[in-house]
Amino acid sequence: MDTDRIRNFSIIAHIDHGKSTLADRILLQTGLVSEREFRAQFLDGMDLERERGITIKAHPVTAEFTGRDGRAHQINFIDTPGHVDFSYEVSRSLAACEGVLLVVDASQGIEAQTVANTYLAINADLAIIPVVNKIDLASATPDAVREELTAFLGVAPEEVLYASAKTGEGVTEILETIIARIPPPAGNLDNPFRALIFDSVYDDYRGVITYIRVMDGTVKRGDRVEMLSSGKIYEVTETGVFAPGMKPVKKLSAGQVGFVVGNLKDIRSVKIGDTLAIAGQATEALPGYSEPKSMVYCGLYPSSTENFENLRKALDRLALNDASFDYSPESSAALGHGFRCGFLGLLHMEVVQERLERESDLDLVKTAPNVTYEILRTDGRIFEVHSPSDVPDPSFIEEIREPVVKLEVMVPKEFIGAVMTLAEERRGVHKGLEYIGGRRALLHYEIPFAEIVFDFYDKLKSSTRGYGTMDYEFIAYRPADLVKVDILIHGQPVDALSVLCLRDKAEARGRKILARLRKEIPRHMFQVALQAAVGARIVARENISPFRKNVLAKCYGGDITRKRKLLEKQKEGKKRMRAIGNITVPQKAFLAVLETRDDE
Repeated sequence: MDTDRIRNFSIIAHIDHGKSTLADRILLQTGLVSEREFRAQFLDGMDLERERGITIKAHPVTAEFTGRDGRAHQINFIDTPGHVDFSYEVSRSLAACEGVLLVVDASQGIEAQTVANTYLAINADLAIIPVVNKIDLASATPDAVREELTAFLGVAPEEVLYASAKTGEGVTEILETIIARIPPPAGNLDNPFRALIFDSVYDDYRGVITYIRVMDGTVKRGDRVEMLSSGKIYEVTETGVFAPGMKPVKKLSAGQVGFVVGNLKDIRSVKIGDTLAIAGQATEALPGYSEPKSMVYCGLYPSSTENFENLRKALDRLALNDASFDYSPESSAALGHGFRCGFLGLLHMEVVQERLERESDLDLVKTAPNVTYEILRTDGRIFEVHSPSDVPDPSFIEEIREPVVKLEVMVPKEFIGAVMTLAEERRGVHKGLEYIGGRRALLHYEIPFAEIVFDFYDKLKSSTRGYGTMDYEFIAYRPADLVKVDILIHGQPVDALSVLCLRDKAEARGRKILARLRKEIPRHMFQVALQAAVGARIVARENISPFRKNVLAKCYGGDITRKRKLLEKQKEGKKRMRAIGNITVPQKAFLAVLETRDDE
């Protein structure tokens, strides 16, 4: 098909604003899916996506639509995630498109993630088509939301479309507008083949399946292709498009979105954002997009040591299907051998853990999450630490730097005071305030990432009656007066329970952790001491009382020395047990560290 009859676009929006429903309606409208085959959230293939009502993976689809001019057009669209943790998926989709549909809920208006994704599209110089969705709701205020969009985007009111993805109203007009406003791809069929790799999956039978957007030339079965960054060369065994399942085609040409299968079995050989070209041709690499940076780290350990290799294989496979997390082996004195895994955020961490447990039938133990810190050593070297257990001795540390993010919070203007109070409690620095459409306010803060990554979103929802939304972007590492708090159980430090916190809050934080651990760790036959230490100094202590057998129950009367003898014998036995006894620490005790915050 000629490139002037191809349109590539992405659907971006805040979570739960109707992206997936609109994608479903486009599938029906273009005849790609029949009413008999249709089911809600058609493109959300994972059970986890359907259960949570969110999109986790970007889903490309190729359809045909005949406009009012009678010409058939090929439209390639990608249904992207809406949660802040999956912004990386959105950036990958935008790199393969010329335009976007910006979908906004008619009852909720512009949200923080809407703003963030719009800026991504503007920076990529993409055509933006604003759509007010869910106009069929009783609570919908489409005219007010249109005012917000015109003020935010600087467009004329008539450029904002109204639609109801649920009923199908306005969907035909959206498709017509896509053809009219989004420019065709600029690729040239006569140029050497080049394609951008924007995603990939692993299939047990076919190996690595690479998702590509063809920029120039064509690719077909039998071609020998090369990934320019790694130099990996392989032969193409199949090309195809998503309709919406994988449909083989003879070739993929400039402007098209599809997939390539080759004799490629190494799951680490594909680099997302790489350029695919014909092997041996002198071809310039395409500009990729920003690589994901893991911001939250936690340890994942198999509950049974014989499952360690199964966990390794499961992580290898998941790493190809989700390039935005990384992992490396580690060992813990308390938990044995496992992996230190990096994630974009807490939701991303929960999703990965659930996918590992479901798809690979694993039972996992997860340590409390930590953010990444930078350490400046006294010898001038700088290195990152992903776990408090990696922090060196204080005598070798010049300074500790914590990650700081740019936080944007979108709220109705009556909740501005509550949000400002919450942000200031978490060491946020106010950077600006702007009003959008008269009803909403966008607050700008710079705030330590550790202060928002755990429960800030929940507190934000509570203080704004569910209306507040947020988005964040990493800025830099900045010095902070932080210390490592070690937790000792029965005199032995447990590396998985260590935390980094502000020096003036170390004692209070240690006491709260010990109080929680005292409730979670079961009693033993001997007294168990729980201690919190900063360096060599113990700052807090709790004791878990032992079970006690009444050895005097059978001692009726007689001299007091007889009773003392029995008590001394019991005391010596307890002493021997304490010297050689092992402490059982349950999984929920590790999560107690996460649930104890400085501001409780």
